[in-house]
Amino acid sequence: MTDDSDNKADKGRADERGPGEGPEARRTVRARISGRVQGVFYRAWMAEEARARGLDGWVRNRSDGTVEALISGPPRAVAGLIEAAHVGPPQAVVEEVTIIEEGAEEPPAGFQIAPTL
Repeated sequence: MTDDSDNKADKGRADERGPGEGPEARRTVRARISGRVQGVFYRAWMAEEARARGLDGWVRNRSDGTVEALISGPPRAVAGLIEAAHVGPPQAVVEEVTIIEEGAEEPPAGFQIAPTL
């Protein structure tokens, strides 16, 4: 009897891709999140969510009171994090999430909390 649990795990990962999304498909976006998003663990929450989804990039506070993130990875995983960003952690009150497509900037491997800008 063979154990096909590894095959099931691989199939699950493949199922997370949308139509036309091969293993090399990537989407990179910059997001600006406004509302009560500083001092409520938003950056730590986003970094944890991004890492759990296998995404690359960074998140940082901005001096204007918003949070900014560069998010890169499989398109469906990026879309899932963007959707989650509209809610954020329990203490946050998100008013708006603005997405700007980014194609030129290569994010670092992994997902980091960057210094305030």
